[in-house]
Amino acid sequence: MSEPRIIPIAAAPARPAQPAAGPWESRLTASPPLSLYVHYPWCVRKCPYCDFNSHAVKDEGIPEAAYIEALIADLEGALPQIWGRRVHSIFIGGGTPSLMSPEGLDTLLTAIRMRVQLDPLAEITLEANPGTVDSGRFKAFREAGVNRLSVGIQSFDERHLKALGRIHGRADAIAAAEAALTHFDAVNLDLMYALPGQTLAEAEADLATALALGPTHLSCYHLTLEPNTAFAANPPEVPDPDASADMQDHIEGRLGDAGYIHYETSAFARPNRECRHNLNYWTFGDYLGIGAGAHGKLSSHEGIVRETRPKHPAAYLAAHQDGSFVQERRTIGAAELPFEFMMNALRLNRGFPKRLFAERTGLPFEAAEAGLIKARAEGLIEVDGETIRPTTRGRHFLNELLMRFLPA
Repeated sequence: MSEPRIIPIAAAPARPAQPAAGPWESRLTASPPLSLYVHYPWCVRKCPYCDFNSHAVKDEGIPEAAYIEALIADLEGALPQIWGRRVHSIFIGGGTPSLMSPEGLDTLLTAIRMRVQLDPLAEITLEANPGTVDSGRFKAFREAGVNRLSVGIQSFDERHLKALGRIHGRADAIAAAEAALTHFDAVNLDLMYALPGQTLAEAEADLATALALGPTHLSCYHLTLEPNTAFAANPPEVPDPDASADMQDHIEGRLGDAGYIHYETSAFARPNRECRHNLNYWTFGDYLGIGAGAHGKLSSHEGIVRETRPKHPAAYLAAHQDGSFVQERRTIGAAELPFEFMMNALRLNRGFPKRLFAERTGLPFEAAEAGLIKARAEGLIEVDGETIRPTTRGRHFLNELLMRFLPA
C-alpha cells in the first residue's frame, strides 16, 4: 500500500446522477499549481490486497536503464503542455520505487531538473518498501535529491505482515523507519488496520510503535478487499464493521492526542508537515503523470484534460519506440467538473473556500450549488461562512464512493 497517490480520480463510465451544467463554460483565468507524478511499476512480489498498477519482477530483472530513458522521453514529449509553469512537487510512486538504483534515481532527477522549471523548495517524495532498503541506500537517495520518504510499513506484527504478503518483518520495518528518519527530515509511515484476524489491541500496538519512532506524517488506511486482487478471489476473515470503527476511532483519537493533525481522510501530520504533493491533488491542482499506467490532469485556456499512459511496463516501453506515450486524452466537460472537484476537495477535513471552486474549474460557484444543497440536506457537508467542509458522515460516504473511481 502506498501513500495516497491513489488520489487522482480517473474518468469512469458510470457515475452518480449530476445536475445539469447549465449555460456555463469552463474559463480558467490562471493555471493551477503543477506537480509531477512518476510511476515505477515493479515490485519484488504482488501483495494480495494490492490493486495498484504493480508487477512482480521476473527472472530477467528490471530493465531500469530502458525504463528511465522512456520516462525522460515521455517527459520531453509532454513539455509543450507545461511550458513556463513551475513544478512544485514530485512524487515517485509504484510499485516499489526503492528498487531503483541510487544511480538510476540520480539520472532521472537530474534529467527532470534539466527539463522543467522545478521550484527550488520542491517537495520530492519517494515510496520505499522496508524489505528493499538499508541506511546506505536511503543516504544515496537523499544525495540524489529526494527530500521526503514514504515507507510502506503496513504493520509491525509478524503475523499480519505474513497475511498481507509483505516481504519484510517487524525488525526490517523498525530498521527502515529509523534509517529513514536518520537521513530525511520528512518521513511518512504507512499503516493499515482492520487486517485479517486483527484485534483492537494489536491495532493499538502498531500505532504505538509508529508513534515511538516519531515520523512527521502517518497514513492510516482501512484494509479494503478490492476487485481483481488475490484477497478478492479468496477473502480472508476481517474484523466486523463495529470492530473496524473502534480501531478507526482509536487511531484518530490517539494521533490527535499526540499532536498530529487529521487533515485528510487517511492522512495525519505534524503541524505544517502535510504532504504538499497530495494537497495539490485534493485542491484540484494539475499534475503531469509519466510512467506505466500514470494518470495526469492538465489545465489550459482550452480546457481541463485527463491523460493516461499505457498500463503494462512492456507496452509503455514499446510506446517509447514511436513516442506514443499518451494512450488516452479526454477533456473534462463542464457538467463533470463540479463532481470531480468535490470528490477531491471534500477529502480535506478542513474543507475548502468557495472561491477555490471557480479558481480551479473556471466555472462560477453557481454551477455547484444544486449538488451542494442536496449534499447539505443529506448531512454530508456543512457551510461555515465562505468555507465548505465534509461532516463525519460525509467523509465516510465520500471515502466509500471514491474507491469506486480510483484508477487500478
